[in-house]
Amino acid sequence: MLLDGLHLPLTTPFYSDGRLNVTKLEHNVARYSKTPAAGLVALGDTAEATLLSEEETRRVLRGVVGAAEKDKVLIAGVSRDSVAGTLDFAEWAAEFGYDAVLVKRPSILGANACSGWTKELLTYFQTVADRSALPIVLWGGALEDGGLLSAEIVVQLAGHPMVLGLVDGSAGRARIEGLKTGTAGVKRDVTVTSVFAAVTRRMQTQSGGAGGLISAATLTDGGAGLGGASTKIAAKTRTKVAGFQILAGRTEGLLEGLQAGAVGAMPGFAAAAPQACYEVLAAWKDGDEGLAQEKQERLRGVADKVEGVMGVAGIKFGCDLNGYFGGRPRLPLLPLSGEQRAEVEELMQGMRH
Repeated sequence: MLLDGLHLPLTTPFYSDGRLNVTKLEHNVARYSKTPAAGLVALGDTAEATLLSEEETRRVLRGVVGAAEKDKVLIAGVSRDSVAGTLDFAEWAAEFGYDAVLVKRPSILGANACSGWTKELLTYFQTVADRSALPIVLWGGALEDGGLLSAEIVVQLAGHPMVLGLVDGSAGRARIEGLKTGTAGVKRDVTVTSVFAAVTRRMQTQSGGAGGLISAATLTDGGAGLGGASTKIAAKTRTKVAGFQILAGRTEGLLEGLQAGAVGAMPGFAAAAPQACYEVLAAWKDGDEGLAQEKQERLRGVADKVEGVMGVAGIKFGCDLNGYFGGRPRLPLLPLSGEQRAEVEELMQGMRH
C-alpha cells in the first residue's frame, strides 16, 4: 500500500464531563475527508488512546470508518504492551475496515533502558507483523524522550512483508537518509490508481466516490487552494514499485524529512492546521523548494509552541480555532489556561480557515 502524502492524526473529542464524544469525532472526520490529505489516523500519538477503555476504542475505530470518505487511507493505532493485546486491536481494526495499523514501542520496554531491549523489541514487532490481520506502519518514537527505535531495529524489520514503513519522530535529516540507505534493498509492488494515488482493498470493495474538497476560500481565507477536485477510485489500476516508506512525524522536521527521502508526513499539528501542513508537501512535490522552505518556516514557529510545548491541549484548541472540534483533553491532562489560549489564537492568526 502506498503511504505518499499527508496523513492526519485525529484527536479524540470528549464531552465536558469527560465522556467520549463520537458525534464530534465523526464531524471532524467528515470535514478532514474534504481536505487534500491522503489519509486519516485514528488513535495515534496525540489521540489520548491510552486513556480510552476497550469499548471506547472500538467506538472510535467504528466512528472514523463510518464518517471517512472512501478515497482516504485509514490507519489505526493499535499498540498495547502485550503482543496479544496489540493483535486483538489489529483484529478490530481489520474488522471495521482499516487499511493498516500503527504500532509503537511497548511502554514496558521503556526508553530508559532501550539499549538493553533490542531482542525484546524485535520479537515484539516481528511477532505482531507475523500475525497481524493488517499491514503495519512502525511508529519510530520521539527524539526528546530518548525513545527512538534504533536504525538497526528498523532496518531489520523493514524486510518483513507486512511492514510498510516508518513514521519517524526524530526531525532529523541524517537519520532518515541513513534509514533510506539501510533499507534500499526493500522493493515491493503496490497497487495505485492511474494517477499513482493509493489504492487499498477497502477502497476497491466499497462502492461510490468521495465528495468534493473544501473550497479554496474556506481553507485559505480567500487565497488560492492547493487541492483539486476529488475523484472516484478508478476501476482501472496499475502497479508501482515502492521501497520501505518513511513518513516525517514531526511538524518542524517536515521539509527536512521530505528532502531526506520521506514520501509523506504524519505531523501532530496537522489536526489543527491541515492545509498549512499540506502546503509544504505540495510545494515540495511541485519542485518549488524555496516556497516549501517559506511554508515550513511559517509553520515551524507556530508548531514548536502549540505542538511541542502545549501538546495535546494545544493541538485541540488549534482544532477549535479552525472549525474542527478539539475540546478539552481527558484528565489527568489539563486544558490550556486563558493566557495560553490567547497565545495560540495569536500564533495561528495566519492559519485560520
